[in-house]
Amino acid sequence: MTDQLNSQRIVVRDDGFHPLDIEAEITLAPDTAPEDLADHLHCTLLAIDFPAFTDGRGFSLARRLRELGYRGRLRATGRLIADQYAMARRVGFDEVEVAPDIAARQPQDQWLARADWQAWDHRSRLAG
Repeated sequence: MTDQLNSQRIVVRDDGFHPLDIEAEITLAPDTAPEDLADHLHCTLLAIDFPAFTDGRGFSLARRLRELGYRGRLRATGRLIADQYAMARRVGFDEVEVAPDIAARQPQDQWLARADWQAWDHRSRLAG
């Protein structure tokens, strides 16, 4: 499995690293207009691209998709780091897809340290 993870993109979930199992039907750019999101609610797997570590527009798109009723699998892809994992999960992403070089610099244990994202979700705690 380690060789397989070293040669392809990696999907991070709450239980660790996984090889990419399926490509997204559509990858949305971070500048996708909110009024265009409804066109994608039927998709089984959507990805939202993060072209730079400092570009957080994808978080807003994910939250908006979930508010519109998107029930499929939602994947963040691109330039993300482990510190952003908890935020990605809180706004509605199911998983994060990263390149092997990012996974090598930030191994699985760094991502899993953020997998307790629900414990830090103050909005859920306030809602009861």
